[in-house]
Amino acid sequence: MSTELPKGERIAKVLARAGVASRRSAEAIIAAGRVTVNGKRIDSPALNVTPDDKIAVDGQPLAAPEPPRLWLYHKPAGLVTTERDEKGRPTVFDALPEDMPRVVSVGRLDLNSEGLLLLTNDGEIKRRLELPSTGWLRKYRVRVKGAPDDKTLAPLRAGVTVAGERFQPMEVSLDRQQGANAWLTVGLREGRNREIRRAMETVGLSVNRLIRVGYGPFRLGDLKPGAVEEVRARVLRDQLGLDAEFKPQTAPRPRRAPRKRR
Repeated sequence: MSTELPKGERIAKVLARAGVASRRSAEAIIAAGRVTVNGKRIDSPALNVTPDDKIAVDGQPLAAPEPPRLWLYHKPAGLVTTERDEKGRPTVFDALPEDMPRVVSVGRLDLNSEGLLLLTNDGEIKRRLELPSTGWLRKYRVRVKGAPDDKTLAPLRAGVTVAGERFQPMEVSLDRQQGANAWLTVGLREGRNREIRRAMETVGLSVNRLIRVGYGPFRLGDLKPGAVEEVRARVLRDQLGLDAEFKPQTAPRPRRAPRKRR
């Protein structure tokens, strides 16, 4: 006896793909009773919806769907990669140009890190690019205090364990010694919280500057700190393998709160 599969897609996935929130955050929004489907408030993400359904978040009806987009952003040091910071620190989203649509970041760079940060208006692209299975190499220029040699760096290339957490082998090369500091190029296939800084500490090196210069096929290049550059639609389609089935979903486009002026 065959069971007919429900039509459409899970509502949390639709909201995430539209850039409203990550899939997990979308589920929390639904559980809080902030979403209605065809005028009925829902509290469970276990619901499939189709383009014919009328969805609203916080009473705001869905706007027309927009195509998925991706931007390269040169994050300066001193900004946190979060939409709101409980300590009141300036965020990446405060610093973006006023004409930017609502976006989410692909992964994060910590407060003192700088360089390439990918931004997208599509939560499903965010999820896809963050998955370890994507296998994209993230490259960093790292300045450390000390004079490392191949023997020092060997454990990093083999993979280290920090506080019971196993880090995958890194690609590490010594570029040059500059006084009391050395510049390294580091490549990761998956990035965990402060992974490079924590791993370097295990071999006696202290990171005093960290710049991400590449994320898969995307490069920081000569993009200036604070600048944003959109990836061309054809490049985005080719690099992410977007096809006819990967279509943006209708989603709410809530107004962004005014950015702080500094």
